[in-house]
Amino acid sequence: MWNVPRFVGAISDPDRPMGVAVLDRQARLRSANAAMLDLLGGGPDLLGTSLLELAEFADAGLQPALERALRESQASAVRATRFKNRAGKELLLDVEFHPIIGADGEIQEVILLFSDVTAGPYQAGRAAMFYQAFLHSSNAIEITDVDGVYVDVNPAFERIYGYRREEVVGQRPRLISSPKTPRQVFTDMWAAIQDPARGEWAGEIINVDRSGREHPVVLEISGLRNAQGELAYFVGVATDLTELKLLQLQSIRAERLMSLGQLAAGVAHELNTPLANIMLIAESLKRRAPSPWFSSRAESVISQVDVASRVVAGLLDFGRYHSPATEPVELTSVIGEAIQFVRGKRSPDVKVWAALDTPGLRIPVNRVQILQVLVNILSNAYDAMNDRGQIRVESRIDGPWAEVTISDTGPGIPDAVLPHIFEPFFTTKTDGKGTGLGLAICHGIVTSHGGTLSVQTALGKGTTFTVRLPLVAPKPGTRLPATAAPSPPANRPSRIKSRTASPRDAHPRGRRRPTVP
Repeated sequence: MWNVPRFVGAISDPDRPMGVAVLDRQARLRSANAAMLDLLGGGPDLLGTSLLELAEFADAGLQPALERALRESQASAVRATRFKNRAGKELLLDVEFHPIIGADGEIQEVILLFSDVTAGPYQAGRAAMFYQAFLHSSNAIEITDVDGVYVDVNPAFERIYGYRREEVVGQRPRLISSPKTPRQVFTDMWAAIQDPARGEWAGEIINVDRSGREHPVVLEISGLRNAQGELAYFVGVATDLTELKLLQLQSIRAERLMSLGQLAAGVAHELNTPLANIMLIAESLKRRAPSPWFSSRAESVISQVDVASRVVAGLLDFGRYHSPATEPVELTSVIGEAIQFVRGKRSPDVKVWAALDTPGLRIPVNRVQILQVLVNILSNAYDAMNDRGQIRVESRIDGPWAEVTISDTGPGIPDAVLPHIFEPFFTTKTDGKGTGLGLAICHGIVTSHGGTLSVQTALGKGTTFTVRLPLVAPKPGTRLPATAAPSPPANRPSRIKSRTASPRDAHPRGRRRPTVP
């Protein structure tokens, strides 16, 4: 039953103007006060009109609540709904429906209440809420005037692009625009957001931060209008896709490595037999050489076959690393062995420092394979510094992981090289000095142990490789981590020589002959 004191209080409260109307069982407007007619944007001519037939009523989403009150005799309310009345004025309304039930239990009429909260305390609370969302959003939000000049940016914008708010306000978006985004994109963008029929635009562009690092983003721009309906501001929300792009790169690299591993193993087996035959024939000719010149030519053939055999051995290992036989191995001992091995072969002008915080720690790994990984990365560091500089090796426990970092003071890795360093057959060494399999095999060894191999680099500050291995061996059937993509460089370094070692470099045995399968 309708609460009469509440009804009287509502229409007599001067601080809360309310429109009141009585509807019959067909939702026709039987009577209404002046405030209701004003909120509806009409006059007495609205009396007798069914609200179910008003387009403004339907556009505001009020029909379901009204129909529920008529069919089910159920009171309902809709809070802060946007209502554009017949006069074209946009309002924010609280709407209530209260069915009146007769003595026979049937609905007699419906009391309709409209409360204008467009500029009330509720709207102020909503404004505060949206401002807090602006401040705490993880996406970069920027507000510009109609000429495209920054009016405000949120903290996420400052964090992603490296500019303080005070530096941005008054500037134009070209401050963070990348020349890699075609000009036609910006032309289409402005045409869309200035079009009254659209007023919004969304698309993918490339921005740059203060240091010059690129950020692919999905940018959504919407126009904001003032109380007179005039375009006043643009709001842009940019979702940074950098991490997503890295994940996509990881997935592509993982699939590529899997396919190449299968192909490499097959090709290596096919090459082993003819290489073995060439080696045997060349050594036989050398023993029976009639002259020194003939003997030196045979030695050259043997030397070239030896180079080819190392490539084949790398291909075989590249296709086999996915199933290592593991046992508990003392990590510090393996690191020390790798350091001593490389230190003994390299320039005395390269200083190696070790800070090992894992005394006595034993982890389930294949000792030979992990030694191979560490030796290969250390050799890369030596080569990158041109035999002069410092290498720092550290180990620590990080939660469920044993972590080994190898840092050098070399020039760093260029942007063009960084995405490819774990790809097989990619090398920046001169012909005959690298096969491009070293880091690819190292990456495969580490991931086959359930770990990750990643890299960070900076211009003039060197490069750091991080090997993370689980303290407990993965259970059979455990899904191994996806391919670890290189971490994006903080700056733009100049050059690097990417060391690629033979998969058996950790244990030199002199010249090896191809193995006949």
